[in-house]
Parts: sequence; structure tokens; C-alpha cells
Amino acid sequence: MQLSSESFLQYFDNPVIQTGAGLIALVLTAWVTGVLSKRLLRKMIRRSIRSKAFNELEISGRLKFVPWLASILPAIILAEGVRFLTNLPDGVSIFISNLAQAFVVIVLTAVAIQVINILNYMYERRPDANDKPIKGYMQILKIVIYIIATVLVLALLVNRSPLILISGLGAAAAVFMFVFQNTLLSLVASVQISAGQLIRIGDWVEMRQQNADGFVIDMALHTVRIQNWDKTITTVPTKNFISESFINWRGMQESGGRRIKRSILIDQHSIRFLTQEELEKLKGLELLEPYLTEKLTDIESWNTRLKKKEKSPLNNRSLTNIGTFRAYALEYIKSNPLIRKDMLFLTRLLEPTPEGVPLEIYCFTDTVAWVSYEAIQSDMFDHFLSIINEFGLNVFQNPTGEDFRYLAQAPTRTV
Repeated sequence: MQLSSESFLQYFDNPVIQTGAGLIALVLTAWVTGVLSKRLLRKMIRRSIRSKAFNELEISGRLKFVPWLASILPAIILAEGVRFLTNLPDGVSIFISNLAQAFVVIVLTAVAIQVINILNYMYERRPDANDKPIKGYMQILKIVIYIIATVLVLALLVNRSPLILISGLGAAAAVFMFVFQNTLLSLVASVQISAGQLIRIGDWVEMRQQNADGFVIDMALHTVRIQNWDKTITTVPTKNFISESFINWRGMQESGGRRIKRSILIDQHSIRFLTQEELEKLKGLELLEPYLTEKLTDIESWNTRLKKKEKSPLNNRSLTNIGTFRAYALEYIKSNPLIRKDMLFLTRLLEPTPEGVPLEIYCFTDTVAWVSYEAIQSDMFDHFLSIINEFGLNVFQNPTGEDFRYLAQAPTRTV
């Protein structure tokens, strides 16, 4: 049975049929537009990103937002086209239009976040990015975008003006301040750290309260990540770098010299005046020859003058073994080509302790590399500890099992 043309037109005049056909046409138009815009945008963005010298893997990772971006135009077509369906109830038409607009806001938010990530990634490729990181500021910008997008989406879903929702946020300001107090503190800390350049990516920092000792590898809004020497990662809140003390070794690294500050504990019982035989023996040390010549001449002149005045021999001056060794250590540092001569170097005696008299060696190596620094320091103290007995000095050491064994084997005295 065939329908006549008049019957067909009467059938098509049905409002339900017209609304359904209009919806199908609208959806098909939006779908075709989405497919075309997706292909066009992918080609344009790929060409633009490739001009920035990214590799293919990076390009693929940065184009994940293209399908979302291409869906904006179909959503707009749905939001505007549904208004032309006159037979559609007003409530349904408004709901579909608002839902499509909310979807557009969500997509634009996701695209904006991805664009911020790309901008931050491109900035981090710059040579000076470690000096002034912007990751914290980018995170603040993301939070602002999320807040604005949330207000707009809620306003569209409830079909109210965003200004009405914003005016109602005044009463909830205290709640927001409480919820985001750490974020606000971190923001202030990030600004202070960036302005004062307290820390930068690549700095060696030490924060004992957090058991952190290593290099800064990442600086975000809320946290700073530090890779310790044992390759573990310590995450420290950004605000802690303002409220707590820490050591930044950047100055040492930039100076090109690393400090040696170590003491040798000398047994006080071994400190005495040098005998004439010991002085003659020590003259064989090339480093000490100028010092001994000058000092012995000065002492001989002093003692001769006292002798003419018939003063007591107790007023005579003599060289001590610890003073001579201190002078030898200083001359050794001067002659060492691996020690910086343009930076402070000295040897000094510190206040006596129950463990002996500390003889401190203070100088700077010509390198900041850890392995080379330790090698220079070890070679220096290897030499000092080996030659110190030639000066009649003993290094302090707590009694060990070998010492007690020696005492046990020593013959006992009978009274």
C-alpha cells in the first residue's frame, strides 16, 4: 500500500516528527563539524609545535587536548541550533543549551590548563629557567582558572547569573581562607623565594630538620623536591624555606673553592720544647728550612741579650714541637698546588679539650667536586698524621683493646 504525497506531507507536519528530524540533523551537523575541525586543528597545531623543535614523542604528548578543542564548535552548534527547534519545550531547550555551554566551559578550561603546561614546558627548556622557575605561578594561574570555570558551570546548570553566585561567596570567604591557607602561605613563600633567589633548581641545599641534603630538582607551588646524596627524594613544603633555617651551598659552588676545616687532636703530654738534635733533624725538611733559620736567629739574638743582662735561663726562648709542626703544616698548605692561594688559609691551635689540643687546618681546595675534594683532603691529612711523630707529638686516641693488652703484658712493679 503506497502513501500519497498529501498523506506524506501530513505525516511530516507532525510536530514530534519535525522535532526529531531537526534533532537528528542538528546532531549530524555537529558531528561532521567536529570531525573536520579535529583534523584541521591537529594539522595546524602539529605544524606550529614542530617549528619549536620538539621531537615526535613530545608532539604526540602535547596534542592530547586537540580532540577536546575540536568539540567546542559542535557544542556551540548544539547550544545555538536547539533554539530554532520551535516545537521543543522551552525547559528542554534551555537545559540542552546550558548543558552544551557548560561543556564548552569545561573544554576551554582543560585546553587552557594544557596550554599553561606547554608554556611551562617551553620555558623550562630555556638556559636560565633554573634561576627563575615559574612553575609555582603557573599552578596559581591554574587554581584561578578552575575557580572561574566552576562558578560559570554552576551558573549555567542552575540557569542563574554568575554574579549572583559570586555575591554569595562573600559569606564563604572565611571557609575558603581556611581551606586554602596552605596554598596562600605557599604562594607568599614562592614569591619571596623567587624575588630573593633563596633557592634555585640545581642548588645544593641542606635542611637538617627535614633530613634533606642534596640538590633541588623541582620547585612547585606547595613543595620543593630535593634529591639526597643516596638518591632518595625528600619533599619539603615551600613555606618551610621561609620559616625554617637551611644551608644553601650555591656560594661555595660559584666561588670555585671548597673549604677544608678539620682538626688533629694532639696529646697534651707530648707537647714540649725541641732538643738541639731534633732541630738539626728537622732542618732536613725543605719546607721548614726557611722557618727554622729565621726563628733560630731571632731566638739566639733574644737569648744572647738576656745572657748579657745576667737574667735567669728561665727567660730564654725555645722552639716547641707543636709550634714547629703548626708552621710546617702552614708551609705544606702554601706549597700544595691544589689549595687556593687567593682564599683564606691558616693553621691554628684551639682551646684544649679533654681529648687533647686541637690543631685546626683551614683552607680551600681549587675544586668543588666532591670526589676530588675528598681526595685532596685525605692526602693532606694522611701526610700530617704520618709525619707528626717526627716532631715528637702524639695524636690523641681513646684506649683500645690493643692498649689494654699491652698494659696487661707489661711487667708489674713491686714496692
